[in-house]
Amino acid sequence: MKKLIIFLVLINYFSSKAQIAKYSNEFLAIGVGAHALGMSNARAASVNDVTSGYFNPAGLANLSQGIKTQGALMHSEYFAGIAKYDYFGVARRIDSSSVASLNVIRLGVDDIPNTLDLIDANGQINYDRVKRFSAADYAFLLSYARKSKIEGLTYGGTAKIIRRTVGSFANAWGFGIDAGIQYRKNGFRYGATLRDAFGTFNAWSMSFTERETEVLLQTNNVVPKNSLEVTVPRLILGVAKNFEYKKFTALAEINLENTFDGYRNTLIKSKNLSIDPRVGVEFGYANTVFLRGGIGNIQEVKTGISSRAKIVQPNIGLGLKIKMIHLDYAFSNVGQQVGLLSHVFSLKVDLKK
Repeated sequence: MKKLIIFLVLINYFSSKAQIAKYSNEFLAIGVGAHALGMSNARAASVNDVTSGYFNPAGLANLSQGIKTQGALMHSEYFAGIAKYDYFGVARRIDSSSVASLNVIRLGVDDIPNTLDLIDANGQINYDRVKRFSAADYAFLLSYARKSKIEGLTYGGTAKIIRRTVGSFANAWGFGIDAGIQYRKNGFRYGATLRDAFGTFNAWSMSFTERETEVLLQTNNVVPKNSLEVTVPRLILGVAKNFEYKKFTALAEINLENTFDGYRNTLIKSKNLSIDPRVGVEFGYANTVFLRGGIGNIQEVKTGISSRAKIVQPNIGLGLKIKMIHLDYAFSNVGQQVGLLSHVFSLKVDLKK
């Protein structure tokens, strides 16, 4: 029953007409890979693997020259296992200057009971009439990056295809584009990613039977209608610095996520611009063992009737690299939600030339 209530809340949200949605496609704000999640997703400047298609497509061009193909997998669960989040990515070197990748993301809640027909025409409860459905969000990210003729400068883009389904009741197709650049000089790394560069559009199509429509009206729910949802652009800026001492390495990065759609619950906010800072660090030994940490998601919450306080979300992670195998773990939060922590595991494999 709890799942059905969540479903009804979501489906009523989709009922509004064409709109610019402040929190559209938020499943794409969670992040991919335990490596990045352990650093609070502060990766716009330093990312240089298959996950670049998500964080900054320009990073693909900085994939190690010795790697021909790289693949990655990740799985995590949230809300006591109710929601499952899965990721798959593969990157392929085209030549010495360019790399392409495909990243696939799924966030789903499965086995949701549909109790709209629980009561039959005679007013009797009949559990045999309860059917089950899934609500799932999919993203397919196709990315390409190249090295520029300017030494240290790379650029790239990602085409996003969005598919969202809520059983047989509602479904949407969406499309958007991300663009990014990275620049490396004097040990510093700089990055910028423009997500949803021209707006990402989700076209929702609703389908309810007469019986389902009648039940929704009788329970004081709005019957959703077809709609168009637009995700506005956001700009992520990052700077990172790498340090080395014998077999020890350290990487520190700060990202600023800038949104332009009014007030958000971020550290810096105004009616025109809100800025959400994230900081991540990574310590390594012999390019084999890694310890990571990060802070982000700085929000203001109520602590009493008239008092407020700022809170910070910490993340931690571990990494192990054995030849061509990367194993990563993170204890991280879900996107922008406070206190929704989960164990995240990911695997990455390098295939040499």
